Amino acid sequence: MSSQDIPEETLPSEQEHARGAVAVKEDPFADPGLPPHKPRIQDIDERAAKRSERTVALLFTLSMLATIGFIASYVIFPVDEIVYIWPIGHISALNFALGMTLGIALFCIGAGAVHWARTLMSDVEITDERHPIAAEPEVRAKVHADFAAGAEESGFGRRKLIRNTMFGALAMVPLSGVMLLRDLGPLPEEKLFHTLWAKGKQLINMNTHEPLRPEDIPVGSLTFAMPEGLSEHDHNFQTQIAKAALMIVRIQPDEIKDKRELEWSHDGIVAYSKICTHVGCPISLYEQQTHHVLCPCHQSTFDLSDGARVIFGPAGHALPQLRIGVNDEGFLEALGDFEEPVGPAFWERG
Repeated sequence: MSSQDIPEETLPSEQEHARGAVAVKEDPFADPGLPPHKPRIQDIDERAAKRSERTVALLFTLSMLATIGFIASYVIFPVDEIVYIWPIGHISALNFALGMTLGIALFCIGAGAVHWARTLMSDVEITDERHPIAAEPEVRAKVHADFAAGAEESGFGRRKLIRNTMFGALAMVPLSGVMLLRDLGPLPEEKLFHTLWAKGKQLINMNTHEPLRPEDIPVGSLTFAMPEGLSEHDHNFQTQIAKAALMIVRIQPDEIKDKRELEWSHDGIVAYSKICTHVGCPISLYEQQTHHVLCPCHQSTFDLSDGARVIFGPAGHALPQLRIGVNDEGFLEALGDFEEPVGPAFWERG
């Protein structure tokens, strides 16, 4: 049906068209505008501003003290100390101290910054129309001017107490992260230089857990031993055996090529570290005709008849030898510790 078929009395009049056009142009969501600005007490009373300044400085100072407490906690509290704190219960004293001090340090920086912004920085709301991404020179100049005005109103240059304590707090908080590096492990000190082997310690068979006699080791056999006093039930057994594991081989004395190896052996029985000098794998393969031992990980091969020197593979150093003898009871014993550190790539690290 076209408009010509509609009766003339049912068509909208020109006045109604005009009223409709006006209604469409009206904005249904009128801009309420910004409420009138109300000055804060700090804006009109310099004493109140000084109190806020001291409050912010106090928060930053507390952050610095908490950071010092975080660092001191590492020294004061042992790792294994457990304390009861209500309502948490039993907890590590070190973890609790670290969490509390670091939390206080970060909270005080945040609270100080918020209090500074709410009480001393300008709180006048500024509106600006959207503009193209590429700003005009006038706009850039205005931004620079607004930034300079904001910096001036914040009192950053004028309120030196706040500025200096904030710098101190921000400079000290990263020290907490440096201290956390301690959790990568205990300091090595001289632990890499020494094992549990010492003069007079008997060689204990790792399979039978019995002291070894020279007659227990036939020619061509490979025997594994550990130091006397070390038990598989010890909490640090894995740490200690990783350095002290020993392999014992009996070779005919006239087949030993290295003079020192012969002097440190007993009746052809030689004792060498079981830990490969490449990446620390345990050596477990022995070829009795050639007196070669093979690391199964990367095929590093050592000649036990010639000072355990490397003859093949990526290992960079010979296996350390343990000087051994026999005590009054006829058992094999160590005559000291290894004279060089055991394990992989120690010389590159040390």
